Amino acid sequence: MVSMNTHRCHPGVPVLDECGSKFALGSECCKSAIVGIPRKYFPTALHGVPPCRLASVFGEKMIGLLQRVSQASVTVAGQTVGSIDAGLLVLIGIEQRDAEPQALKLLNKLLDYRVFADEQGRMNRSLRQSGGGLLLIPQFTLVADTDKGLRPSFARGAKPAHARPLFERMVELAAEQYSPVSAGVFGADMQVMLVNDGPVTFSLSVC
Repeated sequence: MVSMNTHRCHPGVPVLDECGSKFALGSECCKSAIVGIPRKYFPTALHGVPPCRLASVFGEKMIGLLQRVSQASVTVAGQTVGSIDAGLLVLIGIEQRDAEPQALKLLNKLLDYRVFADEQGRMNRSLRQSGGGLLLIPQFTLVADTDKGLRPSFARGAKPAHARPLFERMVELAAEQYSPVSAGVFGADMQVMLVNDGPVTFSLSVC
């Protein structure tokens, strides 16, 4: 038997009913009501909400900001720690509940996403097919909640103790199945330089 939180966010409005509103989906009351409860117990209004929409509310969405580049590099304290010629520069945002399955899923999506031109000039070739470089950069600001006010909230972001090993594991996974791979340094003050080819930029996410 699943135990649901039955406290009320507002007078006369049950928590799970409030969660059925798209405007209340991200509220703290809604989060406290739904976290840990199987999807089948959600109110009917939430049954049609895409899984990744719910995942983003609860810090379960891994983000990759992909940029097609003709060249890119990252330096730390004046030293170049990673560089590529033509290929993809990807900023990686890690949320609280992300784990290796999400990292692998996002990596495969990045490697197979078709952002390079084919013989007809169509954006129809992936990084695996084009053979370009892959530069991964940890970027915690990607997970910011900017819906309210003039200051970003990073409540959904993973703590460094969780995010660092997961990012480093993602780099390892990338090197196991693709080459060349370069990476930034987690937690470092990095200077990232790139020439965006196009420009072509896509925000990808997995849950």
